Amino acid sequence: MKSTYQYRLLPTTDQKITLNRWLRACRFWFNRQLGERFNWWEENRCAINSCPLICHLPELKEKPNYYSQKKQLPLLKKDVVTVRWSGEELDLSEVPSLTLQEVCQRVDQAFSRYISGDSKGKRSGKPRFKSSNRFRSMIFEGGGLSIHSCSVGGKYLYLKTPKIGLIKVRMHRYLPDGAILKQAQIIEKADGWYVNLRLNDPTIPKFNPEQIIPSWDNSLGIDAVLYENDYLATSDGNKLPSLKSLRKSETRLAKVSRRKANKKKGSKARIKLAKRESREHQRIARARKDHAYKTANKLLKTGKQVFFHEQLNLKGLSRKNKPVQDDTGKYLPNGQSARRGLNKSWADAAFGQFFSIFNYIAEKARVAVIEVKPNYTSQLLCYRDDFVFTDCNIREYWDEIEQVLVDRDISAAINIKRVGLDEFPTIKRRKGKPVIVDSNTDLISKEVLSIFRDLEKPAPYPLRVGVGSRHDMA
Repeated sequence: MKSTYQYRLLPTTDQKITLNRWLRACRFWFNRQLGERFNWWEENRCAINSCPLICHLPELKEKPNYYSQKKQLPLLKKDVVTVRWSGEELDLSEVPSLTLQEVCQRVDQAFSRYISGDSKGKRSGKPRFKSSNRFRSMIFEGGGLSIHSCSVGGKYLYLKTPKIGLIKVRMHRYLPDGAILKQAQIIEKADGWYVNLRLNDPTIPKFNPEQIIPSWDNSLGIDAVLYENDYLATSDGNKLPSLKSLRKSETRLAKVSRRKANKKKGSKARIKLAKRESREHQRIARARKDHAYKTANKLLKTGKQVFFHEQLNLKGLSRKNKPVQDDTGKYLPNGQSARRGLNKSWADAAFGQFFSIFNYIAEKARVAVIEVKPNYTSQLLCYRDDFVFTDCNIREYWDEIEQVLVDRDISAAINIKRVGLDEFPTIKRRKGKPVIVDSNTDLISKEVLSIFRDLEKPAPYPLRVGVGSRHDMA
């Protein structure tokens, strides 16, 4: 099984200078390759919608690719390279060769995703030329890479990298026994240097989620709530709280951003406030990630073997509203100002990051996580085929027949569980209205009703320590 462990790196002053110099060389090499590809793209194409009848097509040059650009490295290493716009001199020969070759691979992947898309056909945006704020990592691999443990206190270990030697690493958790180090990625963050150790543990067998047969008892449905202080709702009647790290810190972040914007560009005060602003963003991101790990561990502590969660279209949920114009061409209110706050809440919740972390932890715990389509799960009553929650403002429903109070989010989580177990009714739209074609809801109505009735039971009377009755004191 492959896994990544991140530790804080504690390099010396000379090692920091060397790492910064290597980062500058890698960034120059990245931008040079990207510029060559863009130049070839502009010089060897002609617009088909505006090409004249008689035109001169230039002679096609060799298209830059991963192998042709990698062949330039031996020539560039022979002499010092001078940057044109700044006059800075860079020595690429001091950077490990495998690190520079990985930069070639990074450029090739970015450009291929922009032209033809990834393995799923999804295209990315146009690659950018990297500045010092956007290019902050280097990858080391090969025979010169190894880990050496330190026996004094067990708090530190040493990472041996080519051409630098041993770099001190703060070990806040132990490495798995028998793991093989495949790659090390050194990253410069706002508060210092970090290293990602990519390990391969052959002692852990691969997990196949299809081996687990889901049932009503060993499965759990999860619904993404994003309402007030609720983050997730589960099919067993529980709700997990949200963190809202951006909402809590946006006042302090805006204050620092305003102070930075008022300073002169390039001044020491602006650079100092920019570092402080990056630290605020780092705290927000770390708090969000920590909340995701804690929430995922709470779900795993339920002891379930299968987890069903809804398939969220995060791009569609945070998409801007279409502009509305009248007959004269004047733009009318389209509700985007109200939707802007909702889009910020979706971004702050980071459900995409949470479910990716949950999948990673669940795989290590040998638990299956299955994504299902949530069509009509939030509208249909989970124990009877009635469309009750037709409006988002309806958060609760009092059932006069069963004399039970139904929560919208918990009902949706139960329906997601029913979809995963293939017990959700078949629904089709006829004349614009949903119609239930096939249903077996009556078979599980008793189990579902018992969940809501357990929620209405009063909590036991709390025992007050240190206070007793008159007979107890006697």
